[in-house]
Amino acid sequence: MTDPNASEQSPESEEGSTDETAITAAAFRAALEELGEPVATASAVARVLDCTQTEASDALDELADAGKLERMDVSDDPVLWYPRGFADFVDPEHVIVFPERRELVVERPEQFTRAQLTQFAHLVDSSADAYIYEIREEDVWWAPYDHIDGLIGTMRDVLGETPELEEWVERQWTRARKFALTTHADGYTVLEAESPELMGNIARQKLDEDQLHGPISDTESWVVEGKEGAIKRTLYDAGYPVQDQRELEGGAVLDIDLDIDLREYQEDWLDRFLDTGAGVLVGPPGSGKTVAAIGAMAEVGGESLILAPSRELAGQWREQLLENTSLDPEQVGEYHGGEKSIRPVTIATYQTAGMDRHRKLFDERRWGLIVYDEVHHVPASIYRRSADLQAKHRLGLSATPIREDDKEGEIFTLIGPPIGTDWAKLFEAGFVAKPEIELRYVPWRSETDRTEYASVEGHERRQVAGTNPAKLDAVRSLLTEHGEAKTLIFVEWLDQGEEYAEALSIPFISGETRYAERERLFDEFRRGARERLVVSRVGDEGIDLPSAEVAIVASGLGGSRRQGSQRAGRTMRPTGNSQVYVLATRGTREEEFARNQLRHLAGKGVRLRETDVS
Repeated sequence: MTDPNASEQSPESEEGSTDETAITAAAFRAALEELGEPVATASAVARVLDCTQTEASDALDELADAGKLERMDVSDDPVLWYPRGFADFVDPEHVIVFPERRELVVERPEQFTRAQLTQFAHLVDSSADAYIYEIREEDVWWAPYDHIDGLIGTMRDVLGETPELEEWVERQWTRARKFALTTHADGYTVLEAESPELMGNIARQKLDEDQLHGPISDTESWVVEGKEGAIKRTLYDAGYPVQDQRELEGGAVLDIDLDIDLREYQEDWLDRFLDTGAGVLVGPPGSGKTVAAIGAMAEVGGESLILAPSRELAGQWREQLLENTSLDPEQVGEYHGGEKSIRPVTIATYQTAGMDRHRKLFDERRWGLIVYDEVHHVPASIYRRSADLQAKHRLGLSATPIREDDKEGEIFTLIGPPIGTDWAKLFEAGFVAKPEIELRYVPWRSETDRTEYASVEGHERRQVAGTNPAKLDAVRSLLTEHGEAKTLIFVEWLDQGEEYAEALSIPFISGETRYAERERLFDEFRRGARERLVVSRVGDEGIDLPSAEVAIVASGLGGSRRQGSQRAGRTMRPTGNSQVYVLATRGTREEEFARNQLRHLAGKGVRLRETDVS
């Protein structure tokens, strides 16, 4: 391989550059080889060649001016650099539209095309050469445009003119604007319909007296206080998302200064959120959704409630707020099983905030902002009541707002429209480490184990495959292979976790581990005092372990696409390389489950390969 630092070549050499250029064309190609990519951003080149992004960008500009490289600068994506002549031997992308099914097949999609499609389509499947998208009703309902012309314009940029599909999109766009919640001059909430027929035949047929008091006019009805969320859910289920245009009180003013600079894409998230006053930030783990939410708190400037799934996450939020803002400890309270204090900024668990005996405390306070961390939980019954809490602004956070019950659309109608950035863009810009995922198929250790699997059904069969004894040998092999790398081993079942902990002499953290002990072990892992942990589902969501380099999923990928993303996400941080191994027993349904769930990550640009364990 050519020396990446070989910048002393003479200007007359074939790969040379001007005297001022710090990077040669040969060094650039060597960087591409190390990155394993055909194109690269200046920041990616800078990481490999150990220089600043500005130095890399200036040098690449000079090489392009000299005809040694070519560049592509589209929309607001990073500039991509590639060797001269690269486009001559790369097959062009090809978009195939199936209007009746509202499906798109894109062969060899460019980054620009992927970014545009995320504005109005849902990625269903992907392979190395083809991406399959579907345009669903909710994709049109929550498309980030002020007017239908903007949406149609983006569609034509990618698909060309598609009259039949455009007509369907316009109908869905109009349908999403039939109902709205507004604030009456006297302060109460009103449900407005576009026409008397919609109010009489839809709203009054679907909603009862527990949700609507009575008519104000043929197109307006007085809403029962506190039933706004229920009305949104009911009409959404009927195919009519409700526009929330209420003028809610923001509560007491709270000045917050940030002690951290936002990245360009985080500032874009924030601008889009402030335009609407509501939204769901969608981005890969490690992309800084928490930091962007803290930026939203500073911009809103009002008292804020943060809802999180667990006490661990509540504690992490407190640490982040005190570390990155001007807030002092007396201004930040936690409200959950371990502590109960309401402060100008209060961090509570969903479960506690939804309990009747605590609910009044949260209802009485006028919040300028409610942040819903891991917002994909909101449609579940135990979390749903939290969506009825009132605030001037609502902001959800999730790496993966997908649900196996297909209720992700409900998340957006209750909280706000999706706001995100193409994962591939963040990978290519170097903001988030792209993990490599290896799906390893493990054989049965013995014929007895295989026979046991064949003799059981349902959940028990899944558990037999997930706890295949041969997986422990595979884990041992991976730990040896990766030496002292910071490693998390995920398991689904408590008995399996305890077995691994004893066999490998590694602590096991589960929901049954005392809170103080969990915090101690996680802290030791963060500080480098401990290199390995066995973790149950308690480690799936949001637990900040930025130094994890390797994740081994021994069992549990039969669960959901979201779980696969979360476990891979424990290693997705902007430092170094990261590796995820998923173990699946060969010849069982676990094999099929794992492949299907990981396809979601492959569609995000994550590398996925499959191997057999002998």
